[in-house]
Amino acid sequence: MRWQIEQKKTSGPPGPLQTPARDPSFPLKASDFEAFHAGRESALHDLLGAHPCERGGEAGTRFAVWAPRARSVSVVGSFNAWDGTAHPMSPVGDAGVWERFLPGVGPGDLYKFQVGSGTDGAPDGPSLAVDKADPLGRAAELRPGTASRVASTAPYEWTDAAWVGARPERAAPDAPISIYEVHPGSWRRHADGSWLGYRALARELLPYAADLGFTHIELLPVMEHPYDGSWGYQTVGYFAPTSRYGPPDDFAHFVDEAHRLGLGVVLDWVPGHFGPDLHGLRTFDGAPLYEMGEEPRAVHPDWGTLAFDFSRPEVVSFLLSSARYWIERYHADGLRVDAVASMLHLDYSRDEGEWEPNELGGRENLGAIAFLRTLSEMVHDRFPGVLLFAEESSAWPGVTAPVDGGGLGFDFKWNMGWMNDTLRVLAAPPERRPRLHRHLTFSLHYAHTERHLLPLSHDEVVHLKRSLLEKMPGTDEEKFAGLRLLLGYMWTHPGAKLLFMGGEIGERREWNEDGALDWRLPDPSSNPAHRAHRGLRRWVRALNRLYGGEPALHALDHAPEGFEWLDVHDAKRSVLSYVRWRPEWEEGVIVVANFSATAWPGYRVALPEAGPYRVLLDSGDPEFGGKRACHSSGPRGGGLPPRASRLARRRSPAPGFPRTPAPGSDGGPLAARGQEQGRGRLAVGRQARLS
Repeated sequence: MRWQIEQKKTSGPPGPLQTPARDPSFPLKASDFEAFHAGRESALHDLLGAHPCERGGEAGTRFAVWAPRARSVSVVGSFNAWDGTAHPMSPVGDAGVWERFLPGVGPGDLYKFQVGSGTDGAPDGPSLAVDKADPLGRAAELRPGTASRVASTAPYEWTDAAWVGARPERAAPDAPISIYEVHPGSWRRHADGSWLGYRALARELLPYAADLGFTHIELLPVMEHPYDGSWGYQTVGYFAPTSRYGPPDDFAHFVDEAHRLGLGVVLDWVPGHFGPDLHGLRTFDGAPLYEMGEEPRAVHPDWGTLAFDFSRPEVVSFLLSSARYWIERYHADGLRVDAVASMLHLDYSRDEGEWEPNELGGRENLGAIAFLRTLSEMVHDRFPGVLLFAEESSAWPGVTAPVDGGGLGFDFKWNMGWMNDTLRVLAAPPERRPRLHRHLTFSLHYAHTERHLLPLSHDEVVHLKRSLLEKMPGTDEEKFAGLRLLLGYMWTHPGAKLLFMGGEIGERREWNEDGALDWRLPDPSSNPAHRAHRGLRRWVRALNRLYGGEPALHALDHAPEGFEWLDVHDAKRSVLSYVRWRPEWEEGVIVVANFSATAWPGYRVALPEAGPYRVLLDSGDPEFGGKRACHSSGPRGGGLPPRASRLARRRSPAPGFPRTPAPGSDGGPLAARGQEQGRGRLAVGRQARLS
């Protein structure tokens, strides 16, 4: 069944309309495209593109493409020697669509559409013919080739029905979300430097991410793109998994295997702008069709890509159908929408005179706002439990608020402020951190205004920004302690988590899409200093397991009652202490993080309850590459039991340790661990309930 979006009524949000699916063995009619022209079509892939089928008992492929201003359109391909005169297409009424059935053409054949138009789109000018890849193509040839490839439309035999049925539970507001972000072409490579395919990634990458305790894996765009250096963000094929790693069914296998291992799959998706390549969407029928008017208005100044025209209903239908296709055809569990701020603001990265105000005289892109709201409604109505993530870097309000409440309807917004502030502090020399203390605490002023995700993404380890490990100041030992501190702070701070590949092993080099992670670093046979790298990976695994298993660290991630400062004001010593509460405040996890390079003998933190405490995690534990762990001891030992004051440099504190013992407390084991906060250490302790 093809699902369309009903036009929005003043009385309420849109709802689904069920219409019979089109059988490609029958010719198209102009009436098939009414929803498309109204911006309500979400299954355009059932109408346009290449569809293997039979007509009159003869096997072949039906081709259809939208090119309303074209003078002529032909199908060219490997089956007709790319001859533009061999197979001209016919217009479908006044729909602006061209169609042709070609017998004998089937899966695997390469093709393009040769679009004839007037020069520069002028209807009376001399004829100009350009070969274009299929905007609805389901497969493509490997770059540097630019042709589309006829792909089977037969359904993949999925084995993940139970997983899909349980999606709403995994996407509930109180569920843990921890994402491992991956660029498929550079996570690992074969010995000869070639890419791992989708099936090899399913065998190697997925068990690795599952073992580390991540709940999801996020792939940088796998939609077809010609330029490796764009990382997939200059998309050309919005319906085609890139052929770099194998055919479409191999990608389906990757997702199916991820679900079998308990991992959700989030896909990076780029509906704001597209690649400028001439064989793609650019001036598709001789003039701007998908893009936002003439250049330079359509060209994004930061990336050289072309901005989609959200005021055109057909573009909206195209993008809605792309989103639906990846969720429905490939069982994606979420879409991360790239560069949302650039979609929302007409003046994004543009100077005065380089943009035009909207019809109300403002800078907001009203078409993009309407599109994002419609996208949210479609995804959540049609696919319960599928998540939408907004990479939104501005202060736009209500990104994760419901559409019927005036919001955009996303499930999560990337917390770029937390990321920038926290990295600024951790990259600074410890002696400067007291002056930067407010940057560590500011995020809690707005943490619960949206449902946030805390990102340490690919963008933070490229373009001379250095790897996470190399951002940390000090000796090698101090760098590792600082990175463990950063990750521990992230995993105990409110918000879902995202870590880019390599951060878990202490990758030293900036990320390079042309290579692979340096897997020698944690390998005992290749690196004498492997212990710190392996310890860091154990730390990430331990954080994920504690985060996923302890409700205090995730159940109230997006509610202010789940977080309470114990001491937010100790800027002089660069120490933070706080509680993460379970629902109903039945139990909590105490966190103390020392961001200084100094041990603090006798350091105390006032706890919410008296009683003994035990350490859950300590970033200074030798298991994680540290030198000294927190050990429980008696209530007295020089006033307080020794915690980790004698640790090597750059460790982090232990769980909630009383600066002033709680009433009736004689400074039990956990309090003692606050006695001597090791430099750059973070420790986590669970609060014990009083009987």
